[in-house]
Amino acid sequence: MTAPIFSLREIVLYERPVTLRLPFRFGVITLRAAPQAFVHLRIALADGREAWGMAAELMIPKWFDKSPSRSHEDNIADLRLSLRHAAVAYGADKQPASGFGLSARQHAALLAEGAKRGLNPLVASYGPALLDRAIMDALGRLHGLPFHRALSSNLFGIDAAIIPVLAPDLAGFDIGKFLDGLKPGNQIEARHTVGLIDPLSEAEIAPADRLNDGLPQSLEAVIARYGHRWFKLKVGGDIKADLARLGDIAAILDAKVGKYQASLDGNEQYDDVDGIAALWRAMLAEPKLARLCAAIGYIEQPIKRDAALSRDVSSLAAQKPVIVDESDGDYSVFPAARALGYVGISSKSCKGAYKAVLNAARVAHWNAAEAASRYFLSAEDLTTQAGLCVQQDLALVSTLGLSHVERNGHHYVDGFGDAPAAEANGFSAAHPDLYEISAGRPRLAIRQGRIALGSLHAAMGFASAAEPDWTSLSPLNDLTGSNA
Repeated sequence: MTAPIFSLREIVLYERPVTLRLPFRFGVITLRAAPQAFVHLRIALADGREAWGMAAELMIPKWFDKSPSRSHEDNIADLRLSLRHAAVAYGADKQPASGFGLSARQHAALLAEGAKRGLNPLVASYGPALLDRAIMDALGRLHGLPFHRALSSNLFGIDAAIIPVLAPDLAGFDIGKFLDGLKPGNQIEARHTVGLIDPLSEAEIAPADRLNDGLPQSLEAVIARYGHRWFKLKVGGDIKADLARLGDIAAILDAKVGKYQASLDGNEQYDDVDGIAALWRAMLAEPKLARLCAAIGYIEQPIKRDAALSRDVSSLAAQKPVIVDESDGDYSVFPAARALGYVGISSKSCKGAYKAVLNAARVAHWNAAEAASRYFLSAEDLTTQAGLCVQQDLALVSTLGLSHVERNGHHYVDGFGDAPAAEANGFSAAHPDLYEISAGRPRLAIRQGRIALGSLHAAMGFASAAEPDWTSLSPLNDLTGSNA
């Protein structure tokens, strides 16, 4: 398919507060609330046809930027700034382009502008990540194509002539053939996050702390409710404390789950590979962790991002694969990480759909070159919320061929959270396989550890047959509180 060329006509930015039902502890941070950003934009083709597209993403403090000098409020303001910069830049670019063409054209300039304003590459990439998804949505709607067909037919114009500018290692790679071979699955395994302060057993929850909202709080209750077989385990950098908690987790998984698998998330708690390697040796030496150690599929970003791409991890990777997550601020990261022994990288919708696609292409390219299945793309969460955000992320990772994905937004936020009931019911009605009604509220449906995806792949555009209640949202605030 010849990629359509379009012009941007209008961009509107909104936000909505989101309150967590449970505190989420990752690294040294405990999250209790965060705003969600929404993008609503209109594009026009040369023939005059127009369509609106949309996207949404939480603005999570202390993940995109973990600098101790920046407060939670500073982090959220930086993410708003990233989104506003991207909207201004995309809107001012009057040269018609394909979806990928516009994104690639603005990429370096937005990173450079972000750096001038003290935004690291991960923060600077947040704004264009949302705009790109909204444009993908609009293009799919204009052409009557669901996301997987739009991507496989290259509706977004992922051009082999442009790719070498962003990813020189993919020069000569047949991107069209790769995209054409993408086939989404009808379901995906949900990998449950066990946060650092999440209760593990029902006995741990004091009567005064019980929510009684119809959703599970403890790991035991989560397993009973959803039937998970994949888990993501957070560690905090203290070997003694981590071993004790992992022992408690293993006791539950060994007793409550048959065959299970897990990932181990280091959350940038280590200065170099020696720290996480010491934890891994201690885990191997503990008999009660034998099944858990055998179940670990990979270790996620254990080294702080300012050192992660200058420290070789080959010694640890020889025992368990190690992947990059928080250091993934630019298209150049995966090749740089590969040279240091990393064999995987995460897909997160907040980091950019095009980056995920090109990294998936790298996995295919590198594995073919080595005639092995060494490299891989993982699917990680950042509390993606019910509605646009979780639906687009699920459609993306499923289309890229991933068989399991970390899902935690449904656990830390009750259903659609602070969204109006009519909005929640609209999404639930449009996607009855994805949501279920429990305790009178639409909530993400996970059955036997899996999420059904059929309605997402049938929806025209980017995985949604419903829309937010735009009138219920507030204009996105800038640093001074003025509106977008």
